[in-house]
Amino acid sequence: MKVVLLQDVKSQGKKDQIIEVSEGYARNFLFPKKLAIVADAKAVNDIKSKQSSEKHRIEVEKANARELAKKLGETTVKIVGSAGADGRFYGSVTTKDISEALKSQFGIEIDKRKMELDCQIKAFGTYKVEVKLYTGISGKLSVQVVEK
Repeated sequence: MKVVLLQDVKSQGKKDQIIEVSEGYARNFLFPKKLAIVADAKAVNDIKSKQSSEKHRIEVEKANARELAKKLGETTVKIVGSAGADGRFYGSVTTKDISEALKSQFGIEIDKRKMELDCQIKAFGTYKVEVKLYTGISGKLSVQVVEK
């Protein structure tokens, strides 16, 4: 008997998978615990439509990530810091500072955990920051640290 799993079932399969099981196992275990339903035409069509909508959603997210990566490549974020009498920078610039500056200057909201610094930013100058936007898609953001 073919059934569609509604939840992950140990040693049988994952959710939304169509599997072949014995009638007794389906009738006595899977159906009463609402772990599966009969794999009729309606259930199979529902699964196919879920999979196609999920695939479409992933493609849209990837396209948005590529577009954002291109936009970030053309963007330079300015961060103003203060220095002492000898011209040394106080403290350091963190990914949180970069994220906040990006949001306030360009309206682009990116989580600080998605940014990777090659080295700590403890001096004035221009730096490149890698931003991971999606699996396999990343962009380079230019950060310019200037003195007040």
